[in-house]
Amino acid sequence: MTKELEHSFVSELEKNQNIVHKVCSLYTNNRDAHNDLFQEITIQLWKAYPKFRGDSKFSTWMYRVALNTAITLYRKSKKRIKTQDYDAVIFKIKTDEYDETQEQQLKLMYKAVKQLNDIEKALVFLYLEDKDYSDIADTLGITEVNARVKMNRIKKKLRTIINP
Repeated sequence: MTKELEHSFVSELEKNQNIVHKVCSLYTNNRDAHNDLFQEITIQLWKAYPKFRGDSKFSTWMYRVALNTAITLYRKSKKRIKTQDYDAVIFKIKTDEYDETQEQQLKLMYKAVKQLNDIEKALVFLYLEDKDYSDIADTLGITEVNARVKMNRIKKKLRTIINP
């Protein structure tokens, strides 16, 4: 690969690396697993970069590669990669007015999301990242209609989990 291609890749990766970190946080449970998954996603991005045609935004393409890599490793792993244990995370809302109710609602929501399957988690993740349905569909390789239908079903599922 040329130096120009390498420079372009490194530049795009640096600008968008938070995407990879967010995906790693979604599919791992500790710092070592996070770092391993980050490294694997970076390798897969590098391998696939020469084929990136620019038909979509780099960030959309990056989401797709990162999620596909994480999901593939998650499924291949004999010992399931435990997803983030949100019960162990302490949520602190940095405002003058601390709202314990809001903190409890966040914990409840994360606990519910933890019960979703890997594809559902990816869809919720992209939805919470304020991606529109067309970006979500591109990233997950499904139709926009399918993304909307799945999201509506996930919302109902989350309501059922939270309010049985």
